[in-house]
Amino acid sequence: MTVTKTWWKDATVYQIWPASYKDSNGDGVGDIPGIISTLDYVKDLGVDVIWLSPMFDSPQDDMGYDISNYEGIYPKYGTMNDMDNLIEETHKRGMKMILDLVINHTSSEHDWFKESRSSKTNPKRDWYIWRPPRIDENGNRQPPTNWVSHFSGSAWAYDELTGEYYMHLFAKSQPDLNWENPETREAIYKSAVKFWLDKGIDGFRIDVASMYSKTYPLVDAPITFTDREFQPCGQFFLNGPRIHEFHKEMYDKVTGNYDAMTVGEVCKGTREESLAYVSAKEKEMNMIFLFDVVQLGYGADDRYEYQGFNLVDFKKAVHDQCEFVSGTDAWSTVFIENHDQPRCITRFGNPSKKYHAKSGKLLAMLEAALTGTLFIYQGQEIGMTNIGRDWDISDYQDIDSTNYYKEFKERVGGDEQKLSKLMENLALVARDNARTPVQWDDSANGGFSTAKPWMRINDNYPEINAKSQINDPNSLLSFYKQVLKLRKAYKDLFIYGEFKVLDYENKNTFTFTKTQAGKTAYVVLNFTEEEQPFEQLADGKLDLLVTNADKLEETKLSPYEGRIYLLN
Repeated sequence: MTVTKTWWKDATVYQIWPASYKDSNGDGVGDIPGIISTLDYVKDLGVDVIWLSPMFDSPQDDMGYDISNYEGIYPKYGTMNDMDNLIEETHKRGMKMILDLVINHTSSEHDWFKESRSSKTNPKRDWYIWRPPRIDENGNRQPPTNWVSHFSGSAWAYDELTGEYYMHLFAKSQPDLNWENPETREAIYKSAVKFWLDKGIDGFRIDVASMYSKTYPLVDAPITFTDREFQPCGQFFLNGPRIHEFHKEMYDKVTGNYDAMTVGEVCKGTREESLAYVSAKEKEMNMIFLFDVVQLGYGADDRYEYQGFNLVDFKKAVHDQCEFVSGTDAWSTVFIENHDQPRCITRFGNPSKKYHAKSGKLLAMLEAALTGTLFIYQGQEIGMTNIGRDWDISDYQDIDSTNYYKEFKERVGGDEQKLSKLMENLALVARDNARTPVQWDDSANGGFSTAKPWMRINDNYPEINAKSQINDPNSLLSFYKQVLKLRKAYKDLFIYGEFKVLDYENKNTFTFTKTQAGKTAYVVLNFTEEEQPFEQLADGKLDLLVTNADKLEETKLSPYEGRIYLLN
């Protein structure tokens, strides 16, 4: 099938998480002027698009994913004038900017919700999802269903004023909007979408894009965890009955009227369910994030019940993500980190001093060679790692981590062995791992701020920081620049090429080809600390394009060595 090429397919996107990126005014919190000060750094990396995580006005219960005003800026991040300057300065450098579109829920501090909760007869009552209590056999008030929230506890909160519960699939302070109400949808399109497109932004990353349509009537979820009161309930809100109708309407009324890039956080589903969002003829979104790779080893319904994985599992996940759009009119994404996922060197490489940079380069080669639009997360390019195992729960800031720890501690009765295991898993997969301040240099607080950062900085900032790598041609940062240039130079092959694994069952090396228009790239990656045999698994002459090894051996791959060849 012929693929239509557009700017957003060719792009490399760089995600910025404002609170932890760069503090310009010494209050310990990153801000928009801080971002502006680093735009040349971002441009020099080889970035085409900046994705700015929520900078909207917010109480910050969930780091800005609880929005109190879609048309305002969180004061600690700056002003609307700062935001206008950021858009202008980004465009001046030939880059584009997308924002987070968070429209499954608002903050409970949003004026819409304040009106909704004020009385049962308020015109905005039906803008959110309200239900009366259930009364149990003992006459006690209970939530309308047994659904668990993503941040632990019930997905329902009781409101004393009107005597009803409102749904919140995330925090109590994040009430779900009622997408069944057309008036609500129109307000969302106007305030959250059109307002920013008219300001000149170039599109959106759409938060939890598969969750707006709930299945009615609302009923109890099956019992998955017998030791827990509230149960996983994704079957009642993921890929719901009207979700495609809603996305088509948003495209038709707003995003389709602009040259806008849209990428939806769909996370998981069958191939058919996922393709329905991004088939070009369906006119919903350009592409989606699938979580096959980043969620490897997570428990099916609980990420902190970590199961582990091997390289074969990793290959299957990469394969499924690359092959997702094969033979269709849809488009895909490539990513291995974001604000909700831990650092890739810790998860898939080797964070030890000996192999930190080399394994980081291995992962950079992998990503640069994969099909789809490439997304890089702040600090990934310098090899930032997960937090230390010595962190106490008091060092964690994410509502997901802290709520889970509290609920788990109650559930296991303070069992120290189980709590210790949980702390190990938090240090491996918690969202906090991605949210530590960016390590700009080896000065106090890693050059992130002149004040104590809002969140503890990773202790390894004296060794791992941008300043130490910028002028080092052998650094991980320099290597990222190299492979991003290579990806663009051979974009037909790497961005659009057909992906094929050649050594599926090998648990040590990952060998694959990318083929397009009669050209083939041959990629071989050693994911171990041991030397591995180098065997050519495809016919032809190998011409080296890039490697992370100081010297090549004809029959061996050194630990964490990777090579990308053209196959002639």
